[in-house]
Amino acid sequence: MKKIKVMSVFGTRPEAIKMAPLVQTLAQRPEFESICCLTGQHREMLDSVMQIFRLTAQYDLNIMQKQQTLSSITTRALLGMEQALQEAQPDLVLVHGDTSTTFAGALAAFYQKVPVGHVEAGLRTYDRYSPFPEEMNRTLVSDIAALHFAPTSANVDNLRRESVQGEIFRTGNTVIDAMRTTVRPDYRFATAELNELDFKSRRVIVLTCHRRENYGQPMHDILRAVRDVAERYEDVEIVYPVHLSPAVRACAQEELGGVPHVHLIDPVDVEEMHNLMARCCFVMTDSGGLQEEAPALGKPVLVLRRETERPEAVAAGTVRLAGVAHDDVLREVCTLLDDPAAYHRMAHAVNPYGDGHACERIADAIAWHFGLRAERPADFDPAG
Repeated sequence: MKKIKVMSVFGTRPEAIKMAPLVQTLAQRPEFESICCLTGQHREMLDSVMQIFRLTAQYDLNIMQKQQTLSSITTRALLGMEQALQEAQPDLVLVHGDTSTTFAGALAAFYQKVPVGHVEAGLRTYDRYSPFPEEMNRTLVSDIAALHFAPTSANVDNLRRESVQGEIFRTGNTVIDAMRTTVRPDYRFATAELNELDFKSRRVIVLTCHRRENYGQPMHDILRAVRDVAERYEDVEIVYPVHLSPAVRACAQEELGGVPHVHLIDPVDVEEMHNLMARCCFVMTDSGGLQEEAPALGKPVLVLRRETERPEAVAAGTVRLAGVAHDDVLREVCTLLDDPAAYHRMAHAVNPYGDGHACERIADAIAWHFGLRAERPADFDPAG
């Protein structure tokens, strides 16, 4: 039997976290030949995920440059992908989510007339500039893809309203699959400062804030609210793994440097972050992925954005939009810290994003598409 050659393309840490278990699943199935192509859009953070999941890339474009722009990322990824695709001759290219790597990878595959499968398809804010450039990247890939792997029913509905071409599958989110192996009760942190935290008697808040649309005044307002929280609550510790972006690091130092109970640390790898979230009180983030990961661990999430392309979590009650204004962020944090009932409602809401079997569903869907499986795989049902 001729194997289906599947090339998985990713270049940032969030993509790698969500694609790693899928690459592993495909490699374990006899009907597939699994190929991994990295763009290297984020270098250091990407490499750590590859090491943790013990993945090897057959192609590494290594496009990252200092002070890279969206245009340079897209151009270098597109040119590098052209050569990789001509050499590998895959039957299917898988891209994930909404990064510049995702868009360039899908476009390069289209130019080579290779079908594209879009993992984590159908998320929308319907504001082309927020998140920027992710919303437009994701939308454009939907017009290219032949297979759409949508995590939730709402994502499926978005794609159907847009009348996209190709097959749509509701699979759940692959990040839940990844967390089945990364979170361990006996885990010891590589970051020494985290091992010194008293997670039992202190309320630890995990913070991430790095999105491009929050650069400037929004990020300053968010971090000033965080500073006020640290000064107001004696039993609270705030852990902020600060993104490597110079703009983010400068803002973090200006607003939070030297503030008691605030721990500014370097970015942590996926195992470190998942186990940190498993032990924390709740999460404040402008990240997309953490909105899915933290609820799987029973942790409320305050989203530091004006809108989210993950409204299912808001509807389910696992996530609240805190916005980016100082007073709004401060109010939402204080509600979770001061109102046990509000905290309990969020912590015990049902996570709508997956059951840990998304990768199996995607692999089955690919096999069905290529005629190696008689029945179309059943869709993910959050109700069980």
